[in-house]
Amino acid sequence: MTTQAMPTPLDILQSTFGFDDFRPGQEDIIQGVLKGEPVLAVMPTGAGKSLCYQVPSQILPRPTIVVSPLVALMDNQVAGLRANGIAASCLHSSQSREENIAQWRDVTNGRSKILYVSPERLMTGRMLSAMKALNPSLFVVDEAHCVSKWGPAFRPEYADLTRLHNLFPESNFAAFTATADDATREDIAQQLFSRRGKIIVHGFDRPNLSLTVLPVDNRPRQLNNLLINQKGNSGIVYCLSRKNTETYAKSLNDAGYTALPYHAGMTSEDRFENLDRFMAEPGIIMVATIAFGMGIDKPDIRFVYHTNLPSSMEAYYQEIGRAGRDGLPAETALLFGLDDIRLRRQFITNDGSDRDHQMREFKRLDALIGYCETSGCRRQALLNYFGETTAPCGNCDNCLNPPEQVEATAAARAIFASIAQTGQRFGTTHIVAVARGEDTDRIKQFNHDNLPSFGRAESSGKAFLQALIRQAVARGLLGMDISRYGALTLSPEAEAMIEGQGEFHMRPPIKSTRRAERTAQAKKQTDLSDKDQSLLIQLKALRSEIARALGKPAFVVFSDATLMDMVAKRPTHRHNMLEVSGVGETKFDRFGEAFLEVISKS
Repeated sequence: MTTQAMPTPLDILQSTFGFDDFRPGQEDIIQGVLKGEPVLAVMPTGAGKSLCYQVPSQILPRPTIVVSPLVALMDNQVAGLRANGIAASCLHSSQSREENIAQWRDVTNGRSKILYVSPERLMTGRMLSAMKALNPSLFVVDEAHCVSKWGPAFRPEYADLTRLHNLFPESNFAAFTATADDATREDIAQQLFSRRGKIIVHGFDRPNLSLTVLPVDNRPRQLNNLLINQKGNSGIVYCLSRKNTETYAKSLNDAGYTALPYHAGMTSEDRFENLDRFMAEPGIIMVATIAFGMGIDKPDIRFVYHTNLPSSMEAYYQEIGRAGRDGLPAETALLFGLDDIRLRRQFITNDGSDRDHQMREFKRLDALIGYCETSGCRRQALLNYFGETTAPCGNCDNCLNPPEQVEATAAARAIFASIAQTGQRFGTTHIVAVARGEDTDRIKQFNHDNLPSFGRAESSGKAFLQALIRQAVARGLLGMDISRYGALTLSPEAEAMIEGQGEFHMRPPIKSTRRAERTAQAKKQTDLSDKDQSLLIQLKALRSEIARALGKPAFVVFSDATLMDMVAKRPTHRHNMLEVSGVGETKFDRFGEAFLEVISKS
């Protein structure tokens, strides 16, 4: 009598899931899980995390228990498995008692080898007793960043999962997340399996995503400009408030798009209906708060636009990661203004958490602001936050259209020296105070008024130096240790700059645009003569034509303010076109002659 050979992971991948080969990183994680090694895998959205535990679940001798935070996420995963012919089960409150009992029986009688359950349900005394009888081969914690107190998305119901490795000493553990910095990764591994296993970080880069940040001017108009080339495409527009979600969805429908709102204030029936339409129908724009997105597996989302500042780099990365999961080019854009910063800081202050957590969240917000303010490659800034390095991408707004920069080498050296001389143990507020020579109790407490760097940047404003630090962090010149309340640390390049090597240029901090100034700008457009209005319309038409050919938003060519300045100055040659605000050498070489031709004929 011959014994049937156990299928290999590749056998299951090909015969059950229909893929020819594993994606990078998947096979190593799967082999580790099958060997009984606890594994924390950090993989970008769309890299195939689910297969890393779904494939082993069909090989391991006893059930795999997947801890998942959302009903919709569980249902989507189970539906996908069943579509591939795999018996899968889930337990949650949206199912009837009879349905939950039937699904549990499928697990206990061996018909189903993978069970999805929420952390709240799993950690009840009754369920834990039932799990003891099952003696699972593997516990999987999905969205594992929710476990860590260092993470921005810590969930108290996840904290109880830390008991599992003591309750089930014969079971293996695997955890998966798309977003976790160094401190969060170490804490997850400690909490879930006492660092007995290994941490596998398989890259955060999504090179198919273009990255853009725009200073807020007029959000509705800017959103319409971004959508010029997106007719017929599926995408997500994130808003901060429920009211704006409804408002933008209506305005987009009025403009000829098919847009649906999604927020926590809607009934669950309405949310599920809109989600089903978004998943099934082409060309739908979901206008949503952050209540939407976790577990959404729609591969052809062509754009993700944020009309407001997200809460952190982790949240931003996770939200833009929902675009372009098919590997094809996708567009992301973030509108960024001072009002957003004020609101986000207010949210942190009022969230009811302890002071330590609030301090960490303020530092995370600072990192995101630095990303928005940076004059360097945005992909470099994004990946640097997660501990990776890369060459300039050529696919972000700063690479395509380098922004205005100011020389700030002396101020940077003063800041870097202050960090070095205070022992790389302090955060932004104290370092700025030392560099500016301020008289504070903390400076006196540590005798930092006696340091050589004290007061070296006294002529620089506080906002300027804070922006300098954020941009230096975004570029990787400085590190920010979240686990030590944002203590700033020096890179070798920053240390060399203290000694006089290199220069530092930065984007000036954004300034508040007062309502009166915005009104005056709008009035300036309406006060144009008929002849000037006609030229402005022609220039905008040319800009749209070029943008469509490039497959980029209109602002990539020239901003409205630049077109207005062209109308006012009416340049006739290269040298006076270069005097127009927003027209540099590179942009003139790419677009200048076409605009000069239109102006010459007006």
